[in-house]
Amino acid sequence: MRPAYAAAVLTLAVAGLLLPAAGARPQDSRLPDIGSSAGSVLSPAQQAQYGAMTLSQLRNYGYTLDDPLLAGWLQTLGDRLAASSDKPREPFTFFMLRERQINAFATLGGYIAVNAGLVLAADSEDEVAAVVAHEVAHVTQTHVLRAVERAQRDSVPILLAMLGAIAVAQSSGGNSSDDATMAAVMSAQGLLAQRQIDYTRSNEAEADRIGIRTLARAGYDPTAMAGFFEKLQSVVRSNQGGDRERTPDYLQTHPVTTTRISEARDRAGRMAGAQRPFVPVAAASDNPLLPASLRIAAGAGAGGASGQFPWARERLRVLSADTPAAAVREYNRIARAGALDDAQRYGLALARLQDGQAAAAAAELEPLLAAHPGDLWLTLALAQAEARAGRIAAADARFEALAARLPHNRAVALTYAGMLNERNTTAAGRRAQALLRPLLASAADDPVFQQTFARASEIAGDPVRAGEAWAEAAYLNGRPEQALVQLNILKKRDDVDYYARARIDARIAAITPTVLELRRQGIRDEDLDRR
Repeated sequence: MRPAYAAAVLTLAVAGLLLPAAGARPQDSRLPDIGSSAGSVLSPAQQAQYGAMTLSQLRNYGYTLDDPLLAGWLQTLGDRLAASSDKPREPFTFFMLRERQINAFATLGGYIAVNAGLVLAADSEDEVAAVVAHEVAHVTQTHVLRAVERAQRDSVPILLAMLGAIAVAQSSGGNSSDDATMAAVMSAQGLLAQRQIDYTRSNEAEADRIGIRTLARAGYDPTAMAGFFEKLQSVVRSNQGGDRERTPDYLQTHPVTTTRISEARDRAGRMAGAQRPFVPVAAASDNPLLPASLRIAAGAGAGGASGQFPWARERLRVLSADTPAAAVREYNRIARAGALDDAQRYGLALARLQDGQAAAAAAELEPLLAAHPGDLWLTLALAQAEARAGRIAAADARFEALAARLPHNRAVALTYAGMLNERNTTAAGRRAQALLRPLLASAADDPVFQQTFARASEIAGDPVRAGEAWAEAAYLNGRPEQALVQLNILKKRDDVDYYARARIDARIAAITPTVLELRRQGIRDEDLDRR
């Protein structure tokens, strides 16, 4: 997306001008007044729309890291925490950003982002869960919604400053003009985001307290929050001079003091020593055997980390590197300091696979899988390496066994389908379609799924399904106008049957209000205008 168009879409989103779909009923329910007018700023539907728009724009800029294995791990971790929060029925979406700065943030609609750098800095899943639990608390306690009220007051001067910076950048001319424009846009976007997620000291204390309680309920180590904050504080101390530019982004919006760490550690110690098989809830419990105000704690009887953190961290190290070759060099530096552990060996093999060294990757992965039989992360990587090394029969046997064992696993289906798509044959496309069709409903909001399904449908000789999926991918990646154009062109095809036409009409009806509102504000997709 061109910077000017991206800035305009961002302006529209921040100003709260994107409206719910036509015909949507206003929300009848109202939150009780708790001393802030924030509850009346945006309806729940508008909050969800804002969060989805933020995610789609982050995807459009290329900031997100949409990997099915990592997405599944993070969403499972987040869902476990959300289910143990004070509002277990509130919807949440957790997603990864490829940036290696240590940061995480929450925005409207329960959308929570975690930077790759935060996971790389953590020593355990409990530490990642501690930060996510803190962000979940910011959402459930309406801190985000209250921050939006302040951001709306700030948005006009910030956006005017952004427009002035863009005008100066464009007037400079030369090859650097676009770079300067993007810098101006990103500076203003960063300031807007900063204002949205700056919380008061009392907000931070409340998020710490409730986050630690959520950690304990979910079965994670409640002392992990204080431990991770201490680690961040040591990072600042190790930076000579302690310049703000050297401070992790997370500390710029979540300042950590010795007092705060001590309070978190004390609270966690008391929480860890308490036996809490039941937890209070605001709404009536679904369990008829319990009093209406209690439910069984999510962590009761089963706790601890998932065991996937070491694989997830090394996979992130590879996928967040500038290039696969850079990732290989990073592992070589790590190896010079000492022998690689199994997770790091997996990361090195993955880096080599991404760097076109499939045979070397397979040779590294085979003994690892023997040491960890049945591990999903290793099995998928080895099957990919075998396929790209030309060992098609062995790869297919491994993939088919996984698909039979985990028929609805998104990572298995997408990885296998992606490898089939690389063969570019009709038979491979049809097999990929068969793998992906059971996930059409559950993965509809995943652009990686839509792109993989679109390509599979193309090579399988199903252009209508391919066109629908490509349009959906464009919409999810922040290009609603392109999606609408593609759907309207697709609708004119002679081979569109009744059912496909009904699906296309439904999506056109859903996307049109957003595109019309964008046009009403004078915002057009510049890529389309140049055609």
